[in-house]
Amino acid sequence: MSQTAAMAANLSTSFNADTLADLAGKALEEGEEEQALPHLERGAKHFASPLLWQWKALLERSLDEHEDALASFEQAARQAPGDVSIAHGHARTAMEAGLDARPIYARALALAPRNGQIMVGAAAARVAMGEGERAIEDLMATLRNAPAWIYGHEQLAQIMATQGRASEATASLDQALASFPKAQPLWEALLNVQLRRGAYETLVPIVAKARRAGVNSPEFAIYEGIHAAEFEQDVRPPALFGAFPDPVDRALGRWRVRHLLRVGAIDALIPLIDEEMQRDRTAELWAYAATAWRLAGDPRSQWLEEDERLVSVADITADLPPVERLNATLRALHVARGEYLDQSVRGGTQTDGPLLSRIDPTIRHLRRAIVGAVERHVAQLPDPDPSHPMLGPRRDRRVRFSGSWSVRLRSHGHHSNHVHPLGWISSALYLALPDRRHDERSDAGWFTLGQPDEKLGIELEPWRKIEPKVGQLVLFPSWMWHGTVPFEEGERMTVAFDVSPPV
Repeated sequence: MSQTAAMAANLSTSFNADTLADLAGKALEEGEEEQALPHLERGAKHFASPLLWQWKALLERSLDEHEDALASFEQAARQAPGDVSIAHGHARTAMEAGLDARPIYARALALAPRNGQIMVGAAAARVAMGEGERAIEDLMATLRNAPAWIYGHEQLAQIMATQGRASEATASLDQALASFPKAQPLWEALLNVQLRRGAYETLVPIVAKARRAGVNSPEFAIYEGIHAAEFEQDVRPPALFGAFPDPVDRALGRWRVRHLLRVGAIDALIPLIDEEMQRDRTAELWAYAATAWRLAGDPRSQWLEEDERLVSVADITADLPPVERLNATLRALHVARGEYLDQSVRGGTQTDGPLLSRIDPTIRHLRRAIVGAVERHVAQLPDPDPSHPMLGPRRDRRVRFSGSWSVRLRSHGHHSNHVHPLGWISSALYLALPDRRHDERSDAGWFTLGQPDEKLGIELEPWRKIEPKVGQLVLFPSWMWHGTVPFEEGERMTVAFDVSPPV
């Protein structure tokens, strides 16, 4: 019995607001929201408690029941109009639900005008409603008065990129450093933004400039090591393989693996992967292991990737809303003008926020179709294997999403080869495809699996290619390298999502 179930069973002797709040917190922690919700609803009404209405809203939001969550937040806000956390939660939920959250964020800002999280949320709400330039102006003005606000700089960089101004992503940090060249956190933030952009070539020059300004940081060694991982040709460059304090050493582990893969030092790489697996079992490391084992002819390659049931391809057209209506709904959400700093899209746009949390009836219909398809995919997986990244997690939990979005690619658009670090199962659902030109390659626009990041320079063909078809859903392990072949002309509309690892 879970702790949530045990706490719920004891409510007959301890039905009070504090106990119910504890129950809600434990339910969120354990993923047992449905067990707690009836008790929270009864308690919120009985005690007329804004706190319990807020907890109820948070449970509903966690289940992607945003319409119910909004009603609960509205009850909480009516009873406690001056509570900042309720106002902020209400605004975030409204934006995730696909509503115009600007007026709700304005109320939250009136209660806490210096709250950085709310300021960034208000900017995101403006972007969602097509006011990207206004959002940039607001954040820039705030950062001129608060140049040490690191979170603001990093979020502004992302908004700059999605508004087609990626070349200005570091503008606010550059301005702040011009005035405060000895501010170590600003240098670290600049390095982090450049790392997210994949601008590895800038890392060492930035560190050198910071040191000339009299600034040093233990983190600088991480960025110097990353630069070496991407550009040095020696098998073991000192900047990457030297003796470092534990936090730096751990941060560089995955980059050492990447470097040895890039320079083709497979004999040195295989034992290093085994060593790193003792402390790092993230999607990126599994992807590098898959490539290394395949190159080395290691039998673990078959164990990891080659069971055909790990990947499924299904036509779910019959379960979807009418495709043209769905495409019209999605096109209206593509308000971005550029690409995210740290995403795989090349030559297209990606929607912001959790797509499958929106309360639009068409999106709710889409979500039901997707959940059913994921459940069928999980049901046909091979037998559990605790050591396998796909087959180890439990399978008796509800489907939850760690992210969901739509991608609209234009002519010559594609996805670079990548993995999804926050997922268990990832996806591609095709909803609009360009007509094939007679003079383009026969696999233009096809989905690929197993071909590593192009920046590694490894001549390794994908082990599987899938021809996209409208209404077709591809499901695959999130740690598997995947990408697309560019197409020449037209539009491709997809929906993608990551299923969270079950807990």
